[in-house]
Amino acid sequence: MAYDVIVLGSGPGGYPAAIRAAQLGLKVAIIEKESLGGVCLNWGCIPTKALLKSAQVYDYLKHASNYGIQATGVAHDFGAVIKRSRGVADKMSKGVQFLMKKNKIDVVMGYGKIKAKGQLEVTAADGSKQIVEGKYIIIATGGRSKALPNLPQDGVKVIGYREAMTLATQPASMIIVGSGAIGIEFAHFYNSMGTKVTVVEFLPRIVPVEDEDVSKELEKQYKKQGIDVMTQASVESVDTSGNGVKATVKKADGTFVTLEAEIVLSAVGVVANLENIGLEENGIATDRGRIIVDAYQQTKLASVYAIGDCSPGQALAHVAAKEGINAAEHIAYLEKKSHHLPQPLDYNNIPGCTYCTPEIASVGYTEKAAKDAGYEIKVGKFPFMASGKASAAGAVEGFVKVIYDAKYGELLGCHMIGMNVTEMIAEAVVARKLETTATEILNAVHPHPTMSEGFKEATAAAYGEAIDI
Repeated sequence: MAYDVIVLGSGPGGYPAAIRAAQLGLKVAIIEKESLGGVCLNWGCIPTKALLKSAQVYDYLKHASNYGIQATGVAHDFGAVIKRSRGVADKMSKGVQFLMKKNKIDVVMGYGKIKAKGQLEVTAADGSKQIVEGKYIIIATGGRSKALPNLPQDGVKVIGYREAMTLATQPASMIIVGSGAIGIEFAHFYNSMGTKVTVVEFLPRIVPVEDEDVSKELEKQYKKQGIDVMTQASVESVDTSGNGVKATVKKADGTFVTLEAEIVLSAVGVVANLENIGLEENGIATDRGRIIVDAYQQTKLASVYAIGDCSPGQALAHVAAKEGINAAEHIAYLEKKSHHLPQPLDYNNIPGCTYCTPEIASVGYTEKAAKDAGYEIKVGKFPFMASGKASAAGAVEGFVKVIYDAKYGELLGCHMIGMNVTEMIAEAVVARKLETTATEILNAVHPHPTMSEGFKEATAAAYGEAIDI
């Protein structure tokens, strides 16, 4: 059977691309080598949030007396926590299976490789091969944990994010290399469970893509929680010959220190899965480990699209999903199934979320980036210490920070750290999308008491109109 669209990979970019193409009247097949839902659903976004929720519940119970509640004999079952996380992921994967059936999308299990224009060779788990034909191909092969030469992963003592989610027993101590979202979230989870955690970051501050004020606040909160943080430090080598791991770390001053732990978690980012999928043989160009695409996700070979972690945009699930939908809609437009071209992504209006405690959420320019871009800016900051809702919830850590263009009042960036801020950031994303000004934000009545009114209060602070600080 020949398809209109074949999607290679069923992660957060692949399965929305397949569904949207099917909704637009195209005949679709999706190829997956492991589990429907890809890394995000099975090994990333979803199961890690389940782990973090368990950590949050445990933290609440340990500090129940802060809320006038007595809880005695509080303990956690590490194995049960891991089992719950896997159960959540399995349920969501089954949900994707249902969506494939609902939208009449054929699922072909196996490893896909582009053989020629319109042809994918799929190798099943038993080694058997078949050719799947389709007019268009969307590559959505995602990424994997990046391996460093001086930090080889053996899956036992030096692990990546997959192993970190399925350890049979809880380690007494852990060194986490890298302080991006993956490293920071695991640092919070394991520390909350009682593991002694040390975070080693090569750059001058943790969560280095965030606004500098956010990085400083998170480091302060992590140290308060008992997490050791080393910045401007690099793991030069690891020795796994003993019972645990000895990591030789080079510090900012050039001196060396040896850290010991049961396990080292390498969380230095992801690398795209581009190997052995037929790119070079079919003239599909890459640059710096990503497939080159245009505004509609088309590669140099017009019938092939690339989305998600294997293309140049931010390696985030919501970016992959929108890129996948855009690719499907562009194909439908070319096939005259739709009269409208999709709207290309604005990669400067992509929210970033880190689900540690306190949470981090941001969108747009940091203060430094706005200044570097030549803007004259107004900056406002509202501390959650001044929020009635935050005080009632016992979560006064953090703040909302906003950056406005002084000339026109355009919202350039918003940066939050605190409870539930990953749910709050969407307001700033929509505001930036609609080119909303500070005046309009100030005149939009926000509900009280809420954490979300902090966005309006930070805006008021930027213009010298703050009421509660």
